[in-house]
Amino acid sequence: MAACPNVYLKLGGIGMPRTGFDWHARSRPIGSEELAASMAPFMTHCIEQFGPNRCMFESNFPVDKVSYSYNVLYNAFKRLSQGYSAAERAAMFHDTAARVYRIDV
Repeated sequence: MAACPNVYLKLGGIGMPRTGFDWHARSRPIGSEELAASMAPFMTHCIEQFGPNRCMFESNFPVDKVSYSYNVLYNAFKRLSQGYSAAERAAMFHDTAARVYRIDV
């Protein structure tokens, strides 16, 4: 799919219990540092395949709420994207979505 230039990727939606992480079953909620580390192999692979300009971070709320809070998720995205340039981070947090959904800002 990454070879098709018209395909974009939403990064998120892994908080559902069916993904097998069992974050929803914890007695103490997961924090953003551990969540970022857990998501990193999947998210990094996707970003490497599609490139930051074709990826966008997304929340799958309220569905993912069973596993972590909205703030924990976005802090995990911030941690996960620290190694990318400012332009690449802007693409993943905003620019790609604005372009794909044709949102004038």
